[in-house]
Amino acid sequence: MRVVSGSLKGLKLKTPKNMEIRPTSDRVKEALFNIIQNHINLFDINFLDLFAGTGNIGIEALSRGAAKCVFVDSNYKSVKIIRENIKKAGLEEKSIVLRKNVLVALDILRRRKEAFEIIFMDPPYGKNLAIPVLEMLSNTGLLKRNGYIIVEHSRKEALLEKVGPIRKCKHRTYGSTIISFYIKEEEK
Repeated sequence: MRVVSGSLKGLKLKTPKNMEIRPTSDRVKEALFNIIQNHINLFDINFLDLFAGTGNIGIEALSRGAAKCVFVDSNYKSVKIIRENIKKAGLEEKSIVLRKNVLVALDILRRRKEAFEIIFMDPPYGKNLAIPVLEMLSNTGLLKRNGYIIVEHSRKEALLEKVGPIRKCKHRTYGSTIISFYIKEEEK
C-alpha cells in the first residue's frame, strides 16, 4: 500500500500482517480522490477518516493538501499502525488520532464544534455500521456546507438513498466495493 499522489507520492505505508484490517486498494483510492478533486479543492480542508484502519485514506488526503485529518478507529492495533504511518509520513502536526468507538468519537467532535469538508468511512463489511453512523452525522454539524460524506462498502450492503437531510448523490462500483457519496441538502 502506498500514497498515490501529492507531496508524499510513492511513500509505502505499513499494513497489518494479517487481514483483520481491509485497507482500501490503491485502485479504489486513486479513483476516489479523482472524483473528490473534481468537486472539492483539497487544499486547506478538514478531513475525517472514520474506521481508519491503517490511516491510508486520511494520509492520502493530507498528501494532496488537506490542512488537517482526524483519524478514528477503536482497534488498538489499527491505531498503532495509523500512528506509525503518520510518523513515517511526517504528518504529526496535521493529524489527530482518536482511539474510540466511532459514535463516541463523533459526539466528542460535535461537542468540540469541529466541522469537516469531507467525512470518509470504511466500516467493516457485513456489520451494518454505515447507517447508524450516517444517522448520527445527519443530526450533527460535523459536515460543512457543500461537503461530502463518502462511504466505502460492500456490494452486498445496500445503503439508504436519504438519511435525514443527507442524501446519496452518486456512487461508483469497483468490483465488490462500492463508494457512495452523500451531501447535505440545503435547508428550506
